[in-house]
Amino acid sequence: MDGTGGVPTDGDPGHGAQRSWREARETARRLGLELALAPREVPLEEALGAVLGDDVRALVGLPAYDASAMDGYAVAGEGPWRLVGTRLAGAPASRDGLRPGEAVEIATGAHVPKGTEAVLPYERATLAPGRVGGDVTPGRHVRWSGEEIAPGETVLTRGAVVTPAALGLAASLGHETLPVRQPRVAVIVTGDEVTDSGLPGEGTVRDAIGPVLPGVARWAGARVVRVRRLGDDRRALRAAVTGTGADVVAVCGSSSKGPADHVRAVLADLGAEVVVDGVACRPGHPQVLAHAGGTAFVGLPGNPGAALVAALTLLVPLVSALAERPDPSRDAARVPLEGDVCPHHRDTRLVPVRVCDGCALPVGHDRPGSLRGAAIADAYAVVPPGWCGSDVELLRLP
Repeated sequence: MDGTGGVPTDGDPGHGAQRSWREARETARRLGLELALAPREVPLEEALGAVLGDDVRALVGLPAYDASAMDGYAVAGEGPWRLVGTRLAGAPASRDGLRPGEAVEIATGAHVPKGTEAVLPYERATLAPGRVGGDVTPGRHVRWSGEEIAPGETVLTRGAVVTPAALGLAASLGHETLPVRQPRVAVIVTGDEVTDSGLPGEGTVRDAIGPVLPGVARWAGARVVRVRRLGDDRRALRAAVTGTGADVVAVCGSSSKGPADHVRAVLADLGAEVVVDGVACRPGHPQVLAHAGGTAFVGLPGNPGAALVAALTLLVPLVSALAERPDPSRDAARVPLEGDVCPHHRDTRLVPVRVCDGCALPVGHDRPGSLRGAAIADAYAVVPPGWCGSDVELLRLP
């Protein structure tokens, strides 16, 4: 097959979980839809970018009280008015109201006294000892209680993405939390040779995957609850993947079938159902997708470039489906691919490209162990087996 169908493509007819690249992405998205999350109440500061899982209603009206919209004078009846006091923002409301012919000096945001008919701005006022005059329009320059939003009114709807403005609106209406669908992702990076500080060399490599995955997961709509590094130890890995409290556990560097790769054994210990075991793509072939007890497990290769391709193949569609938002890596456009690009005879190639003037230009540096190409690219060009120089689809990078 050409890597775009729904059948195994690795030449191993007995391994039903081997997937073409396209089928692997669709499988991941379907799993996310099947493992649908209930909305969770999260603090406002954690809700930015998440999808609302329910409508949000006003806990109070907006404004919550009758307030001055200008610095000036709150007046009652016809002028000129006798000055009887001062009102500042934040001061407790007074029980004393205004009678016709009276006024109080007032600050923007201050509670207007009962009986107020309008606010006369400073710049339109004329002063005399103990009195103020000027022309006013009834109701002008007062923010009347509930005139913008009535108590109980729906202000944000289920399915909307929480923007900075939406956070501010929710806070102004008294909300401390918001109900969102925001998958929780735990990241585990394995490898005895992996270090998280210092210069690489002499048998050690710096962890390049741990810094990548949180941004990729957040881009897809998740909240990363933990990034942990482990050596190549099966017992430690099993302990790490359980009890995380996460909806998705991404394990990097243990997805192949060598003596130090323990993901499959741990998944078997957990009784997990494996739905993807290898993907016919380059780079990133050794990928795993499984689930058990409502938690999804994603196994990614240890090479950073391959891990990023695998994350875009499995993790991003899975997480975006759990978050009930569109897959941000999908791009409906097809563009010409320039340069000397050779398709693989069996696997789908993911080639890092820059998009310029409607064409995809390969940037090179696309080896599995390197992120250099991805760091300077806009997208991956999806080159299926048998590609003969026609247009290609793009897989967007964060």
